[in-house]
Amino acid sequence: MSFFWGLMMNSELLLFSGVLLLSTLLSSISQVMLKRAAMREWGSRKQEYLNPLVLSAYSIFFGCTLLTLLSLKVVPLGLGTVLEATGYIYVTILGVVVFKERVGAKKALAMMLIFVGVIVYALS
Repeated sequence: MSFFWGLMMNSELLLFSGVLLLSTLLSSISQVMLKRAAMREWGSRKQEYLNPLVLSAYSIFFGCTLLTLLSLKVVPLGLGTVLEATGYIYVTILGVVVFKERVGAKKALAMMLIFVGVIVYALS
């Protein structure tokens, strides 16, 4: 019986770890949406803050917050912080793809360290 309980707990942990990773990815996408909105010229201060792009981005942020809270009920805090750190990788990749930003040596090294940290934590 404890073998099956262990399998269920591992599958639950995997599921909620995936939800946390998805939440982090969606949060990164909403950050890119906010940056895109900030780069545009708006007719008024009201349009600057109450346009569909900004409202959608903040709605996504709100949903991601709920998903993260739900996930952290199952995912251990140590693993949660490691999975949340993948957001730096997502934002950098999205910045390169969407905004054609350049990745310098320091940023590439930092991303590699984050990636290695996630792998080391996963293997331990």
